[in-house]
Formats: sequence, C-alpha cells, structure tokens
Amino acid sequence: MSSRIEQKFAALAGAKRKGLITFIMGGDPDIATSEKILAALPQAGADIIEVGMPFSDPMADGATIQAAGLRALAAGTKLKDVIALVKNFRKKDNSTPIILMGYYNPVYHYGLQNFCKDANMAGIDGVILVDLPPEEEHEFVSVANGYDIKLIRLVAPTTSDTRLAVLTQNAGGVFILYFDRRNHRNQIGGYGIAERQGSPLEIPDCPSHSGRLRHQNPGAGSTDRTFQRRSGRRFRTGGNHSERPAGRCRGFCQIPESRTG
Repeated sequence: MSSRIEQKFAALAGAKRKGLITFIMGGDPDIATSEKILAALPQAGADIIEVGMPFSDPMADGATIQAAGLRALAAGTKLKDVIALVKNFRKKDNSTPIILMGYYNPVYHYGLQNFCKDANMAGIDGVILVDLPPEEEHEFVSVANGYDIKLIRLVAPTTSDTRLAVLTQNAGGVFILYFDRRNHRNQIGGYGIAERQGSPLEIPDCPSHSGRLRHQNPGAGSTDRTFQRRSGRRFRTGGNHSERPAGRCRGFCQIPESRTG
C-alpha cells in the first residue's frame, strides 16, 4: 500500500470520519488553472484527489467528464503535462494522496516503464485504468509494482463474488465501490442513496458490500474504511454544473496489502 494512502486511511480512522475524494481533469481548461485548482483542493477539504488523464475516446465517462477531457486536449494537454502537474503539486504538498484516472491507451503509448517511473518520481500513488480488465493487466501490473504504483479497481454492488475473486488478484489494496442513483433502483435495489441535492450522500449498505470484498481478502475487517465521493457542481471542475444534480457516490474501501495478490 502506498504510504500516503495508508496514512490517510489511518488518520481518518483515528478521527472516526469519512473522507472526501475530489476529481479534476488535468489540463481543464488549461494546465495553469489546473495547478491552482489542485493546490486549493486540500485546503477545501479534499482527503484524496483524483486527476483525470484526458483521452479522445472516453467511453466510460459521462458528458461532464467527456467535455472536460476534450477541453483539456484542445488546450494541448498531454499525459506528460498531467504527470508534471502532480510533480509541481508535490513541491508544497507531500501528504495528500493523488490517483490518476483514465484509460490505458495513453499510458501504453507513453510506455509502461516510462509512465510508472515518471509517475513514481512525481509522487503519484495509484492509477485507475477503467478499460483495463484484470485478464489483460499483467503487463502493466508487473511494471507498476516495481515503482509502487497501485492499480485501483472499480467494483459495483452488482459485481458477483466470482468476479470479485478475479478483481482482487492484483489490485493494489484499495477498491472503489461505485453507486449511482440513476440506476440503483432498477439494477441494485434500495440502497438508500440520498437524493436531496446539496445534502451528503450516504451509503447505508456500503458495509455489506465492503464485507464481500473482505470475504475475498480474509482479515481485512479491522482496516476497512469508507470514503464518500461526490460528483456535482461543488466538487467537480469543468463544464456548467448548475443543472447537474449531485447524484453519484463511491465508497472507497481499503484492503490490506498482504491480502491482495
């Protein structure tokens, strides 16, 4: 487990509170503005920060993040610029965990060895690669592990136990349990996600689902923690959010390093 993420979990456990994960798209609307936003997030209450890697074919993102990524690309943002963004952030903040989020194509094109080396040097703690399935992850994981770059997996409440067993093999000790109010009634059932705009989004059933992760990783119960992540006008940058309700929440659950692969 990356020390910064591990320390953050420990600090939140000691304070007996949930953490807040925020997201920005690297380079939206430009690198200079992204630097200012990134620097301000910890002071505004962010416990962990996700930084998007803009990509031309963001098939797993909604309209807001797609638009943010396209603006960043139009401004000339490259993956190397996003890495440099974090490197500059680390000059003043060496404690807030930073996770890059995006697609495998830019990382592969950058070169796995070069990417993991540069990410490590910049102080990046983990990577979410939404289109890299576990069946195809070995090449990336074999390089990333040598640079302490953790591959973080997305898990849905509807993920089967059989699939969970596959997802936990090489994951870096942290999983994001994803809830979406737009489909939780039809696909998941009554998990009680608060829908009142402006109120904190709660996941009453998150413990039962993180328990399924612990079942795949025996002994994780004492270190399980949850984070809440909101996407809406208050916590995302890019685009006009005045008509976009804060309607998503993700539980961010820690699993001990010794139990993951």
